[in-house]
Amino acid sequence: MRGAFLTIKAFIITAVAIFCVLFVYALTSVSVFPKGSRYEYYTGTSSEEIIVSRSPIKKLFLSNIKGESVRYTGDRAEELIARFHAEILFTEEAAGIVNYYCYSPSLKNSVIIGDKTVNLHIATSGSETAAGTPIIFGGF
Repeated sequence: MRGAFLTIKAFIITAVAIFCVLFVYALTSVSVFPKGSRYEYYTGTSSEEIIVSRSPIKKLFLSNIKGESVRYTGDRAEELIARFHAEILFTEEAAGIVNYYCYSPSLKNSVIIGDKTVNLHIATSGSETAAGTPIIFGGF
């Protein structure tokens, strides 16, 4: 009887340990952007390798992710810049869309644009905002 109890106890401890590891993995692997309406994950070296999803959970099942972006309703640029403690490096405006190229110490992947290290790109038309790290691949 005692042997069966020890076996069950070892099984439960192992199951709890595996659950904890998977839970930590899930917490660190979901999208860096909260509650968006559409997520894009870049798994290659070009904008042709994009996986689109309505859920940030999709990221858990992808490998070799090079970047990601999300879409929001409304102008959320100011909120996102504050959330990531980002410094605006430069902006561009074309066809009613304002692009903010930023650096955030809390984001790891980056690209060099000109002589600037960019790891947060936010584009807003006023009615919609896209945010990407290191940049928004594809279009807005």
